[in-house]
Amino acid sequence: MQVFTPGEVASHATNKYLSILIAAKYSRVLNEFPGGSVSREKKLTTRALEELTKGSIEYRVLPRVRTE
Repeated sequence: MQVFTPGEVASHATNKYLSILIAAKYSRVLNEFPGGSVSREKKLTTRALEELTKGSIEYRVLPRVRTE
């Protein structure tokens, strides 16, 4: 089992909490691919955290629009 430290994960995001949210959303995107296009050797969350620590995930933070 691979272990990711908070500092390692947060190196490519603003903070560790945002980096976990990014990895979770990315793993959901990976899960939506058809079975043949994504290898299932590793768990999707592990793969998402690996790619986040490498810096290969690009993301954008959009401001939340509040409705009244």
